[in-house]
Amino acid sequence: MTLTEKFARLGIWDVESVRENLSWYYSVAINQMPAKYLITRRIPCDIDLKEATEEELWKEHERLTQKFLRVWEKIRTRKIRLADLPKAFPSLMDLNVELVNRMLTHCNFCRWNCRVNRVDGKKLGVCKLGTRSNVSSFFHHRGEELVFRGVGGSGTIFFSSCNMRCLFCQNGDISRDKDRGIAFTPRQLATAAVLLRLEGCHNINFVGGDPTIHLHTIVNAINYLDQLKLEEKDIRYVSRVKADYFVSYDLRAKEAYYDGEFNVPLLWNSNFYMSDETMRILRTIIDIWLPDFKFGNNKCALRLSRTPRYFETVAKNHKLIYDWGESFVIRHLIMPNHVECCTKPIFQWIKENIPNALINVMDQYHPDSFADPRNPQFDEKRCGDIARFPTKGEIMETMYYAKELGLNFEEITFEKSVFGIRL
Repeated sequence: MTLTEKFARLGIWDVESVRENLSWYYSVAINQMPAKYLITRRIPCDIDLKEATEEELWKEHERLTQKFLRVWEKIRTRKIRLADLPKAFPSLMDLNVELVNRMLTHCNFCRWNCRVNRVDGKKLGVCKLGTRSNVSSFFHHRGEELVFRGVGGSGTIFFSSCNMRCLFCQNGDISRDKDRGIAFTPRQLATAAVLLRLEGCHNINFVGGDPTIHLHTIVNAINYLDQLKLEEKDIRYVSRVKADYFVSYDLRAKEAYYDGEFNVPLLWNSNFYMSDETMRILRTIIDIWLPDFKFGNNKCALRLSRTPRYFETVAKNHKLIYDWGESFVIRHLIMPNHVECCTKPIFQWIKENIPNALINVMDQYHPDSFADPRNPQFDEKRCGDIARFPTKGEIMETMYYAKELGLNFEEITFEKSVFGIRL
């Protein structure tokens, strides 16, 4: 039995709510459907990308997105096949590339809207980045939710730096150090992604830090995926930060293609503090979303994460993917002393605005970074209330409240009835 077959037979997919919410992702992961980036390649663009103004590019993007959605729906309902559509040049994929490259000159990837020119690098924004994207590690992640790790792992790529300043960050060594790891060009990033899929990963998981601030590198890399020829020099280079390089994986080319084209679902694992423009671009290329929902109000977000306008920004982006009918799983981390001010308001908002959304209620918080009393940089004034593990009472109160609201969290959180594979 192949890894793809084992993944398809996991008991989690028998849970109706999971299968319905993640139907597109599931179909792409087992190569019954083409990833979105393969479809965007088939949507022809009718303007000169280099000569058009950015306003004209966005107007064309709006038009092509509507065309993409119509084609996507026909493919999902099997009214047409990808093979029926010729590749176009320029295409919606090429338009996405041109737009992110333009955006980089007045960066508006995230809600900070710094507007700095990251190409000339004379001024830096919140993320402190220019054009370079550093990857700290990539590997088969076997600690993600079952729907993502499956049996072959989630092909996770960790980027350095972040656009938020969470004082309790458990990936602080990555998020606060923009130079962590090594620089990846788009081609090298595509090489890492292709390797992970060929080695049996069920998806490519862009994370960090946060991937949003690396949008230009990621979109340019995606543009390579369906045409990349692996080169030994690129494989040697990226393997310097392959965290499971010591494990020998068989290459499973037959499990990585759809109708002869390289195929993999793309996962956006993000704090969701993104701009409207970034959301519009990602809509046409991301197959599955894994957003964080950290704070239930702006006051806590400012104190613990130095992030203004948090709630309205993140809530809006969650509502967008829900209204768009996308596949997604929300992550919420239970924090000590924040059940009433953060957890419950978030759950209530989900109930009222995006009912039936899948949620992973995470209980693994531990005091880290500036919230760790053992750290010489411990900030007791700002982090004293989160300088401990959540209690059993806080965890149980959270779970009971989610249950009381009828939220869709148990299968993802507890991975209920999923142990083993139906053989």
